[in-house]
Amino acid sequence: QVQLVESGGGSVQAGGSLRLSCAASGYGYSGYCIGWFRQAPGKKREGVATIDRNGSTRYADSVKGRFTISRDNAKSTLYLQMTSMKPEDTAMYYCAAPRLSSGYCGFAPFPYAYWGQGTQVTVSS
Repeated sequence: QVQLVESGGGSVQAGGSLRLSCAASGYGYSGYCIGWFRQAPGKKREGVATIDRNGSTRYADSVKGRFTISRDNAKSTLYLQMTSMKPEDTAMYYCAAPRLSSGYCGFAPFPYAYWGQGTQVTVSS
């Protein structure tokens, strides 16, 4: 079955950087969209960045210019490089893949059927 395992979270001061990784298994990773979401306490889960099978990316306005999503298809691994981090970036970060037949690659969480367990990111001021 599809498995997504995130790593790389931690604590960082404002202005710092972190790189998250998501190891995927159980499906033809390279042929599908995959993305990063986050959820802060008391807030809805929101899309951060997605990347489709052709490498086209999209970003939430709040992270444009600061975060970079990338994928290594040979390693079936997704990355999120986060720079110039802000306290409002504090959240649990999840890797997610949509239902494989959907072709969806947007930011609505509902079409995403597969989720990792999450990795905590905390940015202090």
